[in-house]
Amino acid sequence: MHPLTAALPTTLCYLDGEYTALRDAKISVLDRGFIFGDGIYEVVPVYGGQPFCFEEHMARLDRSLAELQIANPLTLAQWRDIVMRLTEPGGDAPQAVYFQITRGVAPRDHAMTKGVRPTVFVMVNPLPPVSDAVRAKGVACVTAADFRWEKAHIKSTSLLGAVLARQISVEAGAAETVMFRGEWLSEASSSNVWIAKDGQLIGPPKDNLVLTGIRYGLLERLCAECGIPFALRRISRDEVFGADELLLSSASKEVLPVVTLDGQAIGNGRPGPIYQALYAAYQEAKQRNAEKPQKQGATPA
Repeated sequence: MHPLTAALPTTLCYLDGEYTALRDAKISVLDRGFIFGDGIYEVVPVYGGQPFCFEEHMARLDRSLAELQIANPLTLAQWRDIVMRLTEPGGDAPQAVYFQITRGVAPRDHAMTKGVRPTVFVMVNPLPPVSDAVRAKGVACVTAADFRWEKAHIKSTSLLGAVLARQISVEAGAAETVMFRGEWLSEASSSNVWIAKDGQLIGPPKDNLVLTGIRYGLLERLCAECGIPFALRRISRDEVFGADELLLSSASKEVLPVVTLDGQAIGNGRPGPIYQALYAAYQEAKQRNAEKPQKQGATPA
């Protein structure tokens, strides 16, 4: 057995109606997710035993499935029950629940196969927080052309473009790869990107060129709480490099300050007040969510 295979976790996962050890879960080699990347995924953070922004994540899962013409195989209550079952052993520790739904198993043919049963897979991983030291200092990023396809709004399992983009920053010793389509900011390899200028938070518009992260809506709400003006519009390369602050957002990073880009300082080269306010508000939102009464659901089929 390969050492990496032997190191696979024995935590429970959910696969097509059954709970099994993750290392023992198996799918057919003719699954269209394996052959074509014909499927979607979603990642939900869990804090204090409660999924965070769960309904928003599930709404995006629905939108991605609709783009691929795959019917959602489970109800919202059933999805929630799976989350609670898988995360219970982790207690109050931060966790990330990964959902994947593919079109299912069929003979290899590019055309969308009808009448097959979707493959449903869910697993859970620890969600280690970004360290206080990193947050205090900020991170470095690099830029690249956005060479991915033009349906970035689908949270597709076809992630080769994102893998190649992320590897650019890995090899540069940077935290992320910030991408541009021509002269316009799109997003990073696995994060949304924001600028702060003159006290306002600005992000790229919601369109097919950007995966609209759940933090789009969350940061808009947090900005309203903090009295920070919020806007979505096209952002030029010059605006990015001339920003007072540059931020990343994602389920794992939450909101994270970028202090250098391609070796050039952003603003004064330190995490700024917009980041500080939004990060503090983010932590309060997590705490409020963890204190909400747990919703009850139905037992998954």
